[in-house]
Amino acid sequence: MGTKSTVTIRDVAADVGVSRQTVSRVLNKGPNVKPAVRAKVEASIERLGYVPNISARRMRGSRSYLILAINDRQRTYDNWRAGRGNDWVDQMLFGGMTECEKHGYHMVFELIDTEPAKAHAQLSKVISELRPDGVILTPPHSENGDLADLLKGQGIACARVGRREGHGFVDVCMDERAAGEQATRHLADLGHQRIAYLAGSSEYGNSLMRLDGYRAILENRGLEQREEWVGEGAFSFDTASKVALQWLKSKDRPTAIIADNDQMAFAVLHTVERVGFRIPDDLALVSFEDTPGVRLSVPPMTAIRQPTAAMIAQACEGLITESSGIDASGCYEMPFEFIERDSTARFSQD
Repeated sequence: MGTKSTVTIRDVAADVGVSRQTVSRVLNKGPNVKPAVRAKVEASIERLGYVPNISARRMRGSRSYLILAINDRQRTYDNWRAGRGNDWVDQMLFGGMTECEKHGYHMVFELIDTEPAKAHAQLSKVISELRPDGVILTPPHSENGDLADLLKGQGIACARVGRREGHGFVDVCMDERAAGEQATRHLADLGHQRIAYLAGSSEYGNSLMRLDGYRAILENRGLEQREEWVGEGAFSFDTASKVALQWLKSKDRPTAIIADNDQMAFAVLHTVERVGFRIPDDLALVSFEDTPGVRLSVPPMTAIRQPTAAMIAQACEGLITESSGIDASGCYEMPFEFIERDSTARFSQD
């Protein structure tokens, strides 16, 4: 039995009646190709089943056709080991892989320690082995200027999630402060005056910006601000449970809590049940992230939905553009959504 021969770029060129260079420009999203010709080449590629050979492409030029995405090693492993999943990673992969696929690229996912010396050494090793065309740094790595400088020194384009400066970098973000304001304003509008904030970690710039938004609304509305009503839950279910229990057992307890991620919101939900309270009758609750479990919880939770997939897709698009020699640096802000569900209700003193 004979085997089907591999379709080559030469076959596509002959099928359309153009040069191999034209087909190559279409594959690499290059300029100087008429829209009608580009459409014919793409149709031929689809019809003939041509698949670009990434190894051959790398040998022909300086590009690797790889985008490297970095995430926090410890937090990611902790969530996986606990069996709690990691929707942030899921959304990263969804947004990044689908965008890379459009451009004939591949996304590689790596976990890096947050301790600065380890992070530098680990990232140096990975980029020397893979030589990616671009690297996406997510929080808290995007706050580490040493890592950004390392990539800049190596001539590798860098996208930073959660940063807004954009000078020399592809910065993608949502308006974290506005999101913190939105969550707090919603609770204040419902009549809540004792609003606590369960923060993630001071290592994360996005947590600090959300906290700024929370404090701004309290000040604007003339509501009481207590340092003991701002607790650091380390984005951890167990740590957040301890903080929430202390709050709920206090005589002058908060009537509403904002949690910096869904894991901590679930911790509040479980703690409320343990002490015999009910949501939203005894405590209103707002979360950040809006993972699937939040929509299925009892009650479903009011949440800020982060545009994680959109941010990573934009980061990949910017880095791929940079790899073709076109400047794509700047700040790209993706809109968040506020979704009101059953975990918040008007405050009643009854």
